[in-house]
Amino acid sequence: MGWVKKGFLFLSGVLVFIQFIQPVHNISVQAGPADISRIYPMPATVQGILKTSCYDCHSNNTNYPWYASIQPGGWWLDSHIKKGKQELNFNEFGNYSLRRQQSKLRAVSNSIKDGTMPISSYTLIHINAKLSKAERELILNWIAKTNDSLQINK
Repeated sequence: MGWVKKGFLFLSGVLVFIQFIQPVHNISVQAGPADISRIYPMPATVQGILKTSCYDCHSNNTNYPWYASIQPGGWWLDSHIKKGKQELNFNEFGNYSLRRQQSKLRAVSNSIKDGTMPISSYTLIHINAKLSKAERELILNWIAKTNDSLQINK
C-alpha cells in the first residue's frame, strides 16, 4: 500500500470520526423577558426582518442549515454563532445596561449603513437574509426612534 493510499485512508478515518463530535445546538424554545421585542415596541415587519437576517447568530435560537451536522463545518458555524451572541444577543438585550443598549443600537445602525451586516458569508448561502433598501430604512428608522426614546427616558 502506497503512502498516498495510507494517507487517504487515514484522512477518511479522521473525517468519519469527527462526525461523532457534534457541538451543542443554540436552540431555545421561546424568547425570554429580556428579548428586545419585549422591552421596546417593535413593528412586526422590523421583528421579522431581524429574525430573518440577524437572529441566527445574534439570538438564543438558530435555524440550522443541513450542513451544520457535517464537521468541521458545524464547528465553524458554532464558533461563528458564539462570537455573534457574545457581540450582541437580541434575546438578552434587556439585561444590558442602558448605555450598552444605546451602544449596541448605534453599532447595528452603523453596520447596516456600511453594509457589513449581515455578513457576506452568511448572505451567500441565506439569500433571503440580504437587506433591501426598504428593509434597511425600516430598521434604521426604528433604531432612531428607539434610541431617541432611550435618550428621553434617561
